[in-house]
Amino acid sequence: MASAIDSPSPSRRARPRLWMVFAAVGVAGFMLTLGGLSFVRVYDDQLIRQTESELIAQGAVVAQVFREQLSEAVHAETYGRVRISPWPFPIPDDKRLKPILPSLKASDVPLPPDETPAPSRVPAEPLAQGAGTRLNPLLEQVRATTLAGIRVVDTEGVVVGSSSPEVLGTSLADRPEVQRALRGEPASVLRRRYAEPEDTPLASLSRDTGIRVSVALPVLMGDRVWGAVVLARTPMTFAKAVYADRWNLSATGLVLVGAVALMSLAAGALVGRPVRALVKQTRAIAVSDPSGFEPVARPVVAELAELSEALAGMATALRDRNQYIRSFAANVSHEFKTPLASIQGAVELLRDSADVMSPEQRARFLANVDADARRLTRLVQRLLELARADSMTATPSRVEVAPLLESLAARARVDGVADVHVAPVPTGLQLPLPAEVLDDVLWQLVTNARQHGGETVRVDLAVESDGAGPVRVVVRDNGRGISEANRARIFDAFFTTARERGGTGLGLTIAQSMLRAFGAGLELLPAQPQDPGAAFAVVAAPVPVLQRK
Repeated sequence: MASAIDSPSPSRRARPRLWMVFAAVGVAGFMLTLGGLSFVRVYDDQLIRQTESELIAQGAVVAQVFREQLSEAVHAETYGRVRISPWPFPIPDDKRLKPILPSLKASDVPLPPDETPAPSRVPAEPLAQGAGTRLNPLLEQVRATTLAGIRVVDTEGVVVGSSSPEVLGTSLADRPEVQRALRGEPASVLRRRYAEPEDTPLASLSRDTGIRVSVALPVLMGDRVWGAVVLARTPMTFAKAVYADRWNLSATGLVLVGAVALMSLAAGALVGRPVRALVKQTRAIAVSDPSGFEPVARPVVAELAELSEALAGMATALRDRNQYIRSFAANVSHEFKTPLASIQGAVELLRDSADVMSPEQRARFLANVDADARRLTRLVQRLLELARADSMTATPSRVEVAPLLESLAARARVDGVADVHVAPVPTGLQLPLPAEVLDDVLWQLVTNARQHGGETVRVDLAVESDGAGPVRVVVRDNGRGISEANRARIFDAFFTTARERGGTGLGLTIAQSMLRAFGAGLELLPAQPQDPGAAFAVVAAPVPVLQRK
């Protein structure tokens, strides 16, 4: 077995080291995180909202300039239409503030493309058209810088100012975002866009995306709407945003990958050291090295510490069990050797000298053979009982003590085994033991008292309990007692002082094994100067008594 553990198998295939597994898991987690962000389109949302925020900022400035241009020529209290929509964003305590927050998401359903609008069937409002005409040069300059399309419409949705002169005089009144803006409510929508072939290169200025952000802001004067500013711009795509920031992202990615690798190496070292120590411990256990019976020092991880302690405990238990088996086998061979040698000697004498022996001599030798054979039979029977006791499985059970003691005492008196007396037992006292187990153990103690104390021995059965701790069922006799030299060996297997009376030295060992299976025990009580007999106690926890309401 040691060679199987110490030497690697020649056919064993190469396997990754622990640090490699940690590194692979770390890199996979890093990649899954990036993939998850892409899957939920977090970065796409950010790009769309960034574009929306830029358009809102530009539109607010254009709306303010248009209102200033128009306020010089109109009557503020009667011009335009009454605002009928509430402000969609929370208004702070300062009533002068009217915040407009980005609200678009990549998952929003885009509207149809904003194709070239049709000419308006109604003429533009003259004052608004004049203000828009003065604003056109500014809008063209802004478009050249921001690449955003800017339209200014009057209260009927007619374009009176634009960054593209060809759309002047057209109507945007059929667009939902413009309709909402003319009711006094800022509106942002996504519209489909036909990507152009020249947009495909990552380094190109145009943004290769299939959607366009459209923002419509009302031009307000108090509670009246004087028109609206409509802006449109394609947001940056994820690929182009990554390409534009490729150097920073690459550096950051390398740093993160390096950090993941270092953390993986550290984790592999922290876990790998105690794992190697565990391997060393198991190999030490395999060759019975004393170092294998001690837990690993500083295992770092709690589970590895528990595993090491469990291995050490298992090794100790196996060592103790092996020593017990060796000692037990030696005792069994010794116990069997004596009667077998006696039988063999008697058989040889009978075979060689039976003709010259008297009938009395032959009968004596045959009686010796019969006695030794009976002793071997008793030993085999007791060994089977010990094996059953060692392999006994505990099942939940309970026994009431008082009736069992009375029944055992009556049986002992009827069979003439001993004079047994029972002291008063608390009513209803129960122990978590099967009735047959407690009866067998107590009967073994009573027969031992008869075997060592003679026919006139008196046996007293009593129950001792302080009400809080374990219960002791005491078996006390008035025999010769147990010498100090024998008290240390009384529970050893095959130790007996009544071998000539058929004792096997296994009775107390069997009783201990049966009680141990149910969490109970058997104790030899100290000798009392005024009472020279022997006293044993079956120790078990009492069964709680349920109070009836």
